[in-house]
Amino acid sequence: MSTNLTPVPRPPMGPVPKNGWRTANFGDCARLVRQSVSPAEMGDSLYIGLEHIGEGTLSLIGQGNARDVTSAKMMFRDGDILFGKLRPYFRKVVRAPSDGICSTDIWVVRAAQGVDQNYLYYCMASDEFIKFATGGSEGTKMPRSIWEYVSGFKIRLPSLPEQRAIAQILGALDDKIELNRRMNETLEQMSRVLFKSWFMDFDPVRAKMDGRWQRGQSLPGLPAELYDLFPARLIPSELGEIPEGWEVKALDEIADFRNGLALQKLRPAENEERLPVVKIAQLRTGKADGGEWAKADIADDCIIDDGDVVFSWSGSLMIKVWCGGPAALNQHLFKVTSRQYPKWFYLHCTESHLPAFQAIAAGKTTTMGHIKREHLKEAICAVPDATLLSSVDERYAALLSKFVSTNVESRTLSALRDSLLPKLVNGELRMGGNSTTHAEQRL
Repeated sequence: MSTNLTPVPRPPMGPVPKNGWRTANFGDCARLVRQSVSPAEMGDSLYIGLEHIGEGTLSLIGQGNARDVTSAKMMFRDGDILFGKLRPYFRKVVRAPSDGICSTDIWVVRAAQGVDQNYLYYCMASDEFIKFATGGSEGTKMPRSIWEYVSGFKIRLPSLPEQRAIAQILGALDDKIELNRRMNETLEQMSRVLFKSWFMDFDPVRAKMDGRWQRGQSLPGLPAELYDLFPARLIPSELGEIPEGWEVKALDEIADFRNGLALQKLRPAENEERLPVVKIAQLRTGKADGGEWAKADIADDCIIDDGDVVFSWSGSLMIKVWCGGPAALNQHLFKVTSRQYPKWFYLHCTESHLPAFQAIAAGKTTTMGHIKREHLKEAICAVPDATLLSSVDERYAALLSKFVSTNVESRTLSALRDSLLPKLVNGELRMGGNSTTHAEQRL
C-alpha cells in the first residue's frame, strides 16, 4: 500500500532517553486533513462510510460509490488513516486502500515528518487511544471524538526504522487476515453461484433437455460424474417447474430453527463457568466480544460454536456461518440445524429466502421488524433426492470447511495482533530496525 503522502512538520521532541524512545503529543505527530468536496465532482470514486468499516476488525467490510451519496464529503488519499469519530468505542480504524471520499464522521489523518504513517495507524488502533478518544467524546446518544482533546494523547516514538519494523510485524498479520477475507469472499461466491445454478435455476437439467450436456462430458459447472444423477425433465409444482423426482418442502421441514434464550436471566455467578453472549450485533461482526456473559450450563440448542449456522429473525435479518468460537445464543436468533439435510443445503435454502423475509420485516409496524415461524412454513424450496445430495455433499462440504477454518485462523491472527499491538507501541517488546527481534521470532 502506498503511503507517499505530503509530510507535515516534524513533531517537537525533548531529549532522547537512553532507550531511544521519545514521548510526544498525538496532535504533534498527526495532521487532520479537512479537504471537503461534493460527491458530484468525484465521478465513480471510492466512497467509504462508517457502515463500510468493521467494528474492531481494522478492515473494510464493504465500499460505496461517490455517485450514490450526496452532501459534502472528506477527501482522502491512498494510505491515509480513516478513523470513525462517531461512537469511537466501535474502533472503526482502517487505512485507505486508494484515493476516494468518506463520511464527515470519519477523520482523515496523516503522519508528521519523522513519524511512520503505518506506525501512527497502529497507535490509533490501540485500545489506549480508543479509550482516550472515547473518554473525551461529546454527546450522549451519538458521542463524537474531539480532535483538540485527542491531540493531547501521549504517543511513544522509537526511531523511525524501529517504527517501520513494528508496523511491518503488525502489517504482516493484517495482510494475512485480509488475504483470508478475500479468499472467503471467493468461497462464499462460488458456493452461492453453484447452489443457484444446480438447485434453483436447475441448469444441469436444462442442459440435458437442450442436449448441451451429454453423458461422459464435463462442462463448466457440470462435472461428467454427476450426469446420471440429474433428471432430464422438469415437471409442474407449486413452486413452478422443478426437476422430475424432486420434492417441494418448506424451510421448517428442511431444518430446525431453534430460538435462543433471554440470557439476561441467566447471568453467571462470579466464579461460575461462562460463555460470551451473542446478540444481533455480535452476529453482524462475527465476534463474541464478551460484553455480556451467560451461564455455560444452558441447553445445547442455545450454544453455538465454529461452523454453526445462525439466523437472526428480528431486527437486521441475516444468516451467517458462525466462526467466533463457543458462545451462548440470545433470543431473536435461531440456531439452524438438520438431521436429514447437509449444512450447506439448509444454509443456502434459508439464504435464498432472506430478501423476502427482510421485506416482511420491513413492513412491520413495530420498531424492530421480524418474521414469524409461519413464514418458515410458507417459504418453500425444491429438494433433490438423497442420492444426489450425498454425491455433491463432498464438494460443498469442502468449501464450507475451508471457509470456517480460514475464518478461525483469522480470528487467531487478530487476537495475536491485538495482543502484540500495545506491547510493541509501548516499547514492552523491542524492535531492531534491521535485525530479527523477539516479536518477529514469536510469529
